[in-house]
Amino acid sequence: MSERTLDLIAVGGGTAGLVTAAGGAGLGARVALVERDRLGGECLWNGCVPSKALIAASRAAHAARTAPRLGVHPSDVRVAFDEVLDHVRRVQARIAPNDSSERFRGLGVHVVEGSARFIDAHTIQVGEERLKARHIVIATGTRPAVPSIPGLTDVPYHTNETIFSIDALPRTLLVLGGGPIGIELAQAFARLGSTVYVIETASDFFPREDRELAVMLQQQLEGEGVRLMLNTTATAVRREGEDIVLTVTRDGVPHDVRGDALLVAVGRTPNVEGLGLDEIGVRTDKGGVITDGALRTGVTGVYAAGDIVSGGLKFTHVADHMARSVLRNALFPGLSKVDYSGVPWVTYTDPELAHVGLTEAQARERYGSGVGVWRRELASVDRVMTDAGPAGLVKIITAPKGRVVGGHILGAHAGDMIGELTMAVTLKLTVGQIASVIHPYPTTAEAIRQASEQRRKAGFTGWKKSLVSWLAQHV
Repeated sequence: MSERTLDLIAVGGGTAGLVTAAGGAGLGARVALVERDRLGGECLWNGCVPSKALIAASRAAHAARTAPRLGVHPSDVRVAFDEVLDHVRRVQARIAPNDSSERFRGLGVHVVEGSARFIDAHTIQVGEERLKARHIVIATGTRPAVPSIPGLTDVPYHTNETIFSIDALPRTLLVLGGGPIGIELAQAFARLGSTVYVIETASDFFPREDRELAVMLQQQLEGEGVRLMLNTTATAVRREGEDIVLTVTRDGVPHDVRGDALLVAVGRTPNVEGLGLDEIGVRTDKGGVITDGALRTGVTGVYAAGDIVSGGLKFTHVADHMARSVLRNALFPGLSKVDYSGVPWVTYTDPELAHVGLTEAQARERYGSGVGVWRRELASVDRVMTDAGPAGLVKIITAPKGRVVGGHILGAHAGDMIGELTMAVTLKLTVGQIASVIHPYPTTAEAIRQASEQRRKAGFTGWKKSLVSWLAQHV
């Protein structure tokens, strides 16, 4: 049995582990990276990359079908689903070298393939190799949660880990779960030609989002033919010939929904099994590894980062941010805590839905009647009109003195636009400061400035307006 002594070990080869390993090696530390499957993790193989490639294909199909509104009439719109999946695989193949073991070994990282188990707080075992380090980072991520529905284990079903290698485009796709993963894929498959039903237990669509924008997106999806079944619970599933039949209940009334494919997208389960965390005193719960604000587990030298962290936001960019925080805490003096208040997130539907900070309801609960809500309908923005873009909205939430505490955008490229409002929330800027920044014309992002100007216009009444009128006549 071989043994190696290092400064830092990252257990898990997803975003958090990769950033930890690359960053640590770049800082001169002796680093090992352990992964039991493929480097790249959920994002590259089962999440961000394949889903956005599939969404791009579905958006192209939708754009072609709706092109006549611009005076363009395609002669034929045909979806070759096998070629769509080829596109998904090509994109993965182009990005994969960035996360490859060859690249990381070139960076000086000791890459170990296999399952890790803690021997003590500073030692892990991987196969026949024993690794010791002063600091160890748990970054094992999550996997799809599978609900306890009678009959589910007896029927073929997909999760995000298998849906991108599906044999053929489903005629009717049943999606169990109306969160971002389920909704993104529901719209994509509907645009590619499937009939899609989404079964969601919550009574509100996207309850974590600002209510006004969530309702607008819901209407867009339903207008495209996605069947959203809210306040509905799946109680059983069975196979009938080639069909999968879900028995669902709403308001106490059961009925069946039938399709030829089933996607389960009801949440995530942390990958903590087999690590030996209990033996060394690392605490876990149903959300993952329990840490403090500095991502310390309570066992000296053992940290957690990425989706495995209980209570953390499960996004690739947050995993990246966490890993950088762990590096500062492990390798430098002082303490860096993770602040989630300025974390943006995006649901990559079309239109995209982007969010940072507080919703209107959360802001009113915190600040009361002094909250400001500044809006700009995208349908009134010149660039959106020229592009015949989808309906949308920029909505900026401010504290009583005008400081931006929340931003919400529904529209094309909302994910690219939210960065400006994220900076405003993070740097505690006011809408007046945003309104004073020159934005290029014509762009969709100009809507952010136009929304910000609403506060200035709202305050320009009474004596202020009278004074300017007098000055205009006498100065």
